[in-house]
Amino acid sequence: MQEADRYGLYDQLLELPETLTGEILNGQLHAQPRPAPKHLHTTSRLDRTIGRRYGDGDGGPGGWWILVEPEIHFVRGMEVVVPDLAGWKRVRMASLPATAYFEVAPDWVCEVLSPSTASKDRAIKMPLYARYGVSYAWLVDPEAHTLEAFELQRGAWIESGRFAARDRCAVSPFDAITLNLADLWA
Repeated sequence: MQEADRYGLYDQLLELPETLTGEILNGQLHAQPRPAPKHLHTTSRLDRTIGRRYGDGDGGPGGWWILVEPEIHFVRGMEVVVPDLAGWKRVRMASLPATAYFEVAPDWVCEVLSPSTASKDRAIKMPLYARYGVSYAWLVDPEAHTLEAFELQRGAWIESGRFAARDRCAVSPFDAITLNLADLWA
């Protein structure tokens, strides 16, 4: 693919209607509708639980930026992901960027799976996250009521935990708090 074509993809991404979320994954533009209510509920609950304790330091250790749907450029304008949630340790990224996107790979990502995005999240995005050095990844399924946690070790994902339904669990990298999974399901 020529350099001009690569930048043309980002122009196409920017032209998508607001009702779609766009990403450029492995040189291809992907667009999907905005998340469904169950998906949004799970994402919001995770953000309120983890973001409050780790982002704000309210009832937890703080020290992180926790954000919903950040646009991350692993390669500016050419490798663009939008995870449902992402977190950066503030020791790695002291302040938020002035741009509308991030160029620092997050320390943690969370993809809330939906029937239309689950295969892309697993087969395309998880390898990208590993390639660009994201240390932790969660896959949360609001239909199956599961949370799968992974840690990057020597460039490969190792499952660090699998939790379901009403489990109460402490999950890396946020293991200073206990999540009640029942709170995540609508």
